[in-house]
Amino acid sequence: MFESLSDRLGSVFDRLTKQGALSEADVIAALREVRVALLEADVSLPVARDFIKRVQDKATGAAVTKSITPGQMVVKIVHDELIRVLQGDGPADALKIDNPPAAILMVGLQGSGKTTTTAKLAKRLKDRGGKRVLLASLDTNRPAAMEQLAILAGQIGVDSLPIVKGETAVQIARRAKTQASLGGYDVLFLDTAGRLHIDEVLMDEVQAVRDIAQPRETLLVVDGLTGQDAVNVAAEFDGKVGISGVVLTRMDGDGRGGAALSMRAVTGKPIRFVGMGEKMDALETFEADRVAGRILGMGDIVALVEKAQETFEAEQAERMARRFAKGLFNMNDLKGQLEQMQKMGGMQGLMGMLPGMGKMAKQAEEAGFDDKMLRRQIALINSMTKKERANPDLLAASRKKRIAAGAGLEVQELNRLLKQHKQMAEMMKKMGKGGGMKQAIKQMMGKGGMPDPSKMSPAELEAAAKGMRESMGQGGGFAGMPRGLSQPSGLSGLMKKK
Repeated sequence: MFESLSDRLGSVFDRLTKQGALSEADVIAALREVRVALLEADVSLPVARDFIKRVQDKATGAAVTKSITPGQMVVKIVHDELIRVLQGDGPADALKIDNPPAAILMVGLQGSGKTTTTAKLAKRLKDRGGKRVLLASLDTNRPAAMEQLAILAGQIGVDSLPIVKGETAVQIARRAKTQASLGGYDVLFLDTAGRLHIDEVLMDEVQAVRDIAQPRETLLVVDGLTGQDAVNVAAEFDGKVGISGVVLTRMDGDGRGGAALSMRAVTGKPIRFVGMGEKMDALETFEADRVAGRILGMGDIVALVEKAQETFEAEQAERMARRFAKGLFNMNDLKGQLEQMQKMGGMQGLMGMLPGMGKMAKQAEEAGFDDKMLRRQIALINSMTKKERANPDLLAASRKKRIAAGAGLEVQELNRLLKQHKQMAEMMKKMGKGGGMKQAIKQMMGKGGMPDPSKMSPAELEAAAKGMRESMGQGGGFAGMPRGLSQPSGLSGLMKKK
């Protein structure tokens, strides 16, 4: 979502940090470019103007221009101001679900992703909070809207209000509230109808439902791809209905991200969650400092550790550590690493969260090191027999032809995979002798499971990220990527040769 903005800001700050000394004119010229980048990213003019003014006031003083690392000081000021714009006066409070059954009203325009987001939030509260959740669709306009929510409820394992044809939204809300009370539910989600644009009928209906449900939270779901108009929609809903927070959807798309940067400053309402895909678990809490870090190419170690926490199993990690400590690394192990990378967001997702690797993500994709490559490599390993996976040395020319044909690929791709496996196996033996791999796994898993990232110090987070980088490949490399290209310098070298 912030790719183009991140690239523009990255080039500006690269020039600043490379200069030994900075004059006020240098800072002002750089900030002029930053302002243009913000406006091109669809950030509202008043927000961009206020942002630049605050940064300029702090960045043109003698304390910055005469400091040892003036460029880094300017980057830090921009980072802090980005957090302030995204977060407002303070971080968003947790959802108010302390008085069961707590009603959460979901509002927004049609096509913004309200129904899917409702199910995602319900799954999150059920899985992470152990809450009993009831879903109710109040959308009597869109065909099959109620059936869609009922199907999603079945998929995530929560209850949905039985559908009664002919009821109005107000009648459904009243019945849902009664059912939630009698059924002992902790949370009641009310998925309201949307329109293609804001109209009087929509607002009257939402206000009537709000008066009956008395929601603890009213969450506005906004499509992040709508750009600046998303901020106008938020202001309209807040003025007519009163919202307590915003959920931005499709933040994994190729929009310009200006809505996220403008939303809090213009509406004063916090962004609670962001949708990062269609899957039911593709919903993240909105953390201003982490988003600011991603925009400035600083990575997001906390998100990386959290993804590992969700996808790693302690027993599996221990078994892996024991095997690697003995220098054992066959095709099954390589397949496990490739699948782990897929679960954690794929190669591009991981590179975006590792500090210093964000700029390499696009170059890696252009060079063919992307999620398609991971899928092709897994297909090749799946085409092998159990014996061949356990002992790749068995692979003679005839076997290679059979495996490549089974995966629908060329023998050359299989040869590259075997070469990469051999390099990684040698690396595992070296790390196993020194205990490096076992230490990396321990750093990630800790005693008794993964640590809580929110309680870790920056040094501990960096250590965890280092452990994860090493588990993917030596010194920050990735499984399935040749050793020379698994480093930023190696990848840059390849790009220059091309």
